[in-house]
Amino acid sequence: MTRALMLTRGRTSSDRRQVHGLLSISLAMLTLAASALLAQGAAAQPASVADLVEEVTPAVVTVSVLQRAPGEGAERGEGEPLPSDPRLREFFKRFFDEDDLDRHLVPRGGPDRRSSGVGSGFIMDPEGYVVTNNHVVADAEEIKVTLKDGESLEATLIGRDEKTDLALLKIDAKRPLPSVGFGDSDRVRVGDWVMAVGNPFGLGGTVTTGIVSARGRDLAGGTLIDFLQIDAAINQGNSGGPAFNARGEVIGINTAIFSPNGGSVGIGFAIPSNLAKKVLADLREDGKVERGWLGVRIQPVTPELAEGLNLDRPRGALIAAVEPGGPADKAGLEPGDVVLSWGDEAIERLKDLPRLVALTPNGERTAVTVWRKDREEAYTVVTGRLPEEEERVAALPAEPRAPAGVIEVPGTGLAVATLTDELRERFGIGQSVEGVVVVAVADYSAAAEQGIRPGDVIGSIALEPVATAGEAAARVEAVREDGEGVVTVMVYRGGIESFFALRLADA
Repeated sequence: MTRALMLTRGRTSSDRRQVHGLLSISLAMLTLAASALLAQGAAAQPASVADLVEEVTPAVVTVSVLQRAPGEGAERGEGEPLPSDPRLREFFKRFFDEDDLDRHLVPRGGPDRRSSGVGSGFIMDPEGYVVTNNHVVADAEEIKVTLKDGESLEATLIGRDEKTDLALLKIDAKRPLPSVGFGDSDRVRVGDWVMAVGNPFGLGGTVTTGIVSARGRDLAGGTLIDFLQIDAAINQGNSGGPAFNARGEVIGINTAIFSPNGGSVGIGFAIPSNLAKKVLADLREDGKVERGWLGVRIQPVTPELAEGLNLDRPRGALIAAVEPGGPADKAGLEPGDVVLSWGDEAIERLKDLPRLVALTPNGERTAVTVWRKDREEAYTVVTGRLPEEEERVAALPAEPRAPAGVIEVPGTGLAVATLTDELRERFGIGQSVEGVVVVAVADYSAAAEQGIRPGDVIGSIALEPVATAGEAAARVEAVREDGEGVVTVMVYRGGIESFFALRLADA
């Protein structure tokens, strides 16, 4: 406004009227633009979600479980009270005296002592199939589902899956039940509006709104899940409840929160609907989920490893070990391969591969692209069923090798020796392990920075197997002569293979 007033100084009356006219037009245009933006905002996030709430909440249920626990006394009142949530104690202090809290909140000792839990769920089918979290119903002796109208029904556990924390229940209401459908979680964008419905702290149907804060979040124990992060408030008891989009479709199942105090701080996590649909379909069919198996152990591709493997950037999943006789072995995949794609899906992060493999039916043929020795190669893998531990094929023991002297590997800070029976016994190395043993690591060297230590066994250098200390030194020297600044080494430690990228000194 100050700038606009300055424009009128030193001008004629006619000039000033012209300037004021232009300003009036500009202000009018700005007003119209602001109104349009407000209208767009209102359309994206309506002032009221009451209609949507009325539409979907009849399908949201409370899931109650009962578990029997061993008692400590024959009569009610003996023994110590079961542990209770301090936040709940503070809440119920408003209604009960301190002396009455334990009587109302937790049962005491006795042969029939039981513990209970409450979570959320939703009806995915009018026949009475109910979705909830596995951790809500795990080890439950009795499960009850309470509908919005207060009717409580016994529920049968159809199946549950620990890896995705999903469970499927069945109730029989003798009538078609209100249900909700799944949306496409792959189309969810950060910033999209979301509504959570559930049963926090056992208070009954509660609605909160927010947005999708992030995609592809990792949580401990959630290897197969790319969680959606939402800021709609969810608390204890919301587990298993639905997260809806603006069309009333379930795009996630609320399952966890991040909180320093146990309450909502706006960081909640939901299982994406597209993963849930696949798992729930398997549970409904036969009560279990059989996942595809590749038979590899993988590790991330770091920037150093990408450079050492001449890969354009850090991506894919690096195969550190291949299960003998497994699907990857039969397809021709090898340690040191970097899996770049599985079927039509690119592998950008380490966890992309196990998630895609797990979702692939057993026996299905899948095209796989790997990076091997500076070029892409195509393979076809037939996924298998994950065998039980006792079914795994044991590695055959290797022939002991002749003794040899210790040799320093140029540019790495490593001193290695050919494996002998004496060195195997000294470092506790099994007969099935092949390679050269690290006997010393120079301080502040590339090997020391990567955490390589005496007793480690180097199985390959630059993706080529090494059997003697001389071979190891020659392999690194060849890499140096080629002008490469980084060399990859595969290391056995404690029965586990891992790849390291060593930046060569003076390379």
